[in-house]
Amino acid sequence: MHKTRPYLSAIAWNVERGRKLDGIVEVLQNHERFCSSDVLLLTELDIGMARSGNLNIPSEIASRTNLDYAFAPCYINLEKGSGLEVGAAGDNRESLHGNAIFSPHPLSDVRSIALPNGKDKLRGAEKRLGSQRAIAATVEHPSGPFTAVSVHLDAHSSQRHRHTQMKIILDEVCDANPKQPILIGGDWNTSTENSRRALYSILGFCRRVFIGANRVLSYHYPHPERYFEKALFNTLENYGFDYRNLNVLGGCTLTYDIVDLTQNSGLADWLPQWCFAWIRWALRNHDGKCGLKLDWFAARGFRAVEGSPAVLTDVLQTYGRLSDHEPITVDFTYQ
Repeated sequence: MHKTRPYLSAIAWNVERGRKLDGIVEVLQNHERFCSSDVLLLTELDIGMARSGNLNIPSEIASRTNLDYAFAPCYINLEKGSGLEVGAAGDNRESLHGNAIFSPHPLSDVRSIALPNGKDKLRGAEKRLGSQRAIAATVEHPSGPFTAVSVHLDAHSSQRHRHTQMKIILDEVCDANPKQPILIGGDWNTSTENSRRALYSILGFCRRVFIGANRVLSYHYPHPERYFEKALFNTLENYGFDYRNLNVLGGCTLTYDIVDLTQNSGLADWLPQWCFAWIRWALRNHDGKCGLKLDWFAARGFRAVEGSPAVLTDVLQTYGRLSDHEPITVDFTYQ
């Protein structure tokens, strides 16, 4: 642990390809919580994609911040991306996309955990080869090694599929080092929706309109663990993982704005345009915005420091829209 404090600290953040690399590095170098973090679980990083300047994003982050890192490539992209990304200048080079772990401490025993696809990645506007992969590594912390796992569950999938993906991860990491404390974090895409196909999303949205926009926006979207994604969170607890004390329950980490959805989002490649008029109508009393709780931590063998879990809303407010996700953080101690 850091000499000035008797606990460890972690941050999870979906950096949205790493397209705003300079701003992301500025946050990592200057933001107090990032500077003091023992492990960063970052998702959605590119290597050689035109949309992110054909840079090796994980290598650039590591070299500029003097951090050790491990990267798991998930996809070879056959397109430039989705939404406005298709207009990026130039051609892809390596065309890789994946997830990573960064730490000021050495990383060892790095493992990539393949997860089954929630849909055919060759269907739709953004065609890709591969599948999501969680990346696990042992963080050689001075106070004792622990396993860190960076997780990005499929966005275009069902609640059952996300549950299956998480169970695969739990089986792998719990069997690999059963005596080591484990920290899991990242973008779990707990949208409460079955997004495997556009039709399923439309039908799910109809159901939520019937439930009532106010109830869905206040009870379900910020709290996926209560009903629609309950099986995933129950399984975490069945494996001995705590998530309740490591997160701001109800603290949304992504906010959809209907204007941004219509103009910039990859959803416009996936849903018919008439859906956006319907969404705008459903959100008419909510300033056209909808918050979701997608990013999470869970741990076994650790105890969260009381009051430490936070959604770092100040990052995007201070440094600009570096990503569509807010970072999350937690401080914890060995049990």
